[in-house]
Amino acid sequence: MKAQLLLLFLSLGFIMASCKSNTENSEEVLAQVGSEVLTKEHARSEIPPNIFRDDSSTAYISFRDDWVRRQIILQEAERLNFSNRQDVQRRLHRLQEEFILQSVQDYIIGEFEDGMEVSDQEARNYYQQNKEKFTLEERYVRYRHLIAESNADAERAKRELMQAVEWDTVADRYSKYPDLKIRESERFWPISIAGGDISMLNRYLRIIGPSEISPTYRSGNDYHFVQLIEERPAGDHPDLDWLIEQIKEWLTLEKRKRAFNTYVKNLYLQAQANNEITIYNVTNELNSVSSDTLTLNQTTNEE
Repeated sequence: MKAQLLLLFLSLGFIMASCKSNTENSEEVLAQVGSEVLTKEHARSEIPPNIFRDDSSTAYISFRDDWVRRQIILQEAERLNFSNRQDVQRRLHRLQEEFILQSVQDYIIGEFEDGMEVSDQEARNYYQQNKEKFTLEERYVRYRHLIAESNADAERAKRELMQAVEWDTVADRYSKYPDLKIRESERFWPISIAGGDISMLNRYLRIIGPSEISPTYRSGNDYHFVQLIEERPAGDHPDLDWLIEQIKEWLTLEKRKRAFNTYVKNLYLQAQANNEITIYNVTNELNSVSSDTLTLNQTTNEE
């Protein structure tokens, strides 16, 4: 009898441990629609990191509610046998082809990635050879923007700038966000967006001349002024430093495009050599024509 009781207790203990283990390993479920289940882990993997960081609870709720809505509509589509409609099948097939084409293109380009790097010197050469293509479409300005907590601080900052005190020193002493304002003053800005969100500062920058300081403008509890440092007129050529990363990106894209087109051209020639391609004229009577014509046209268009 004791042996039977011992065996019973051991069996119960094993069952309880097993249930506890399954509970610990099971995923937390956020919603279920029919046989489809949304787990917290899956939702977390789909929510963009920046949205999740701002408010994780709201992000989960929003994703869950949207998921439920989508599943309800998908189930209704299944009830209507919607996926078997001819027009839907055609669109699905076209989308599948486009996805496969883009995926294989990315894969092929990835195979040549080691030879796709563009050096700074290549970018400089391209800029010098095509300088006429690069012109400013509007006036560009470089300026200083100081944000003071009081009008007195703003006036003291102005006086020190007019006395040739270094901008970095003045910004550190009197401006809010000094590091940001120092960095912003080192680059040129299109006049259309200069001054940021404060339209009055933009007006000042359109009026004042180099080295001139604008009147102080109060916005909320802060006091602002700008000083124009340098300007470049519309139609002028931008400095290479402004463009070098963009030029390198353009040249990289061109290299990828050429490598992919060469790869596809070789595929075409191979298929042509294997007699796998037959081309017909688009006429009332479909007459077979030479594949060489298409090859020549394709080559011309690609180049």
